[in-house]
Amino acid sequence: MKKHQTPQEKFWAGKFGNKYLKRNKKSIYYKSNKKLFDTALRKTKNIKSCIELGAGSGQNLKYLKLKYPKALLSAVEINKSSVNQIKKIIKEKNIYNESILKFDSKHKYDLVLTKGVLIHIQPNKLKNVYNLVFNLSKKYILISEYYNPTPVKLSYRGYKNRLYKRDFAGEMLKKFKKLKLIDYGFVYKNDPKYPLDDASWFLLKK
Repeated sequence: MKKHQTPQEKFWAGKFGNKYLKRNKKSIYYKSNKKLFDTALRKTKNIKSCIELGAGSGQNLKYLKLKYPKALLSAVEINKSSVNQIKKIIKEKNIYNESILKFDSKHKYDLVLTKGVLIHIQPNKLKNVYNLVFNLSKKYILISEYYNPTPVKLSYRGYKNRLYKRDFAGEMLKKFKKLKLIDYGFVYKNDPKYPLDDASWFLLKK
């Protein structure tokens, strides 16, 4: 059995992560996801490779494969059942069943993606994840997470210490002076055409 550094890792690698996969195996928000990525990535060019950190059920990669059919897609996902599902969806070799806190690679990607992942990272580990995201990126970073101008901690489906909101992109821009903010936006759960969980997205570039 793999050892985990934090309770959050154990949480997502185990039964809760399996239940999450079942809830999200067939996303009812496919059109909304398509709208999000088409908007958030409109200012990018020549995406030939992409890695998603915390890829969940693989729904994001499913659309990115259609958007960039010739691109090399990779994923890091802590839940084994989710990894098996991702492999069925995009049929790529570079799908890693690891915690992003332990993942290490010298390979660089045109696009590094996190969507609904940083919000579940134990705050004292965020600097390590920021370093990973920055180092993996050759060109672009897309962050789509719950936003708050100051760090706050919330309960998540009845569990404590499992959900955190803060200005993730702002912290990365402050930490890495080479990064520039290219674009940003907000998706709204009550959008009549493209509903998604309330979240902000930020496109950064080296």
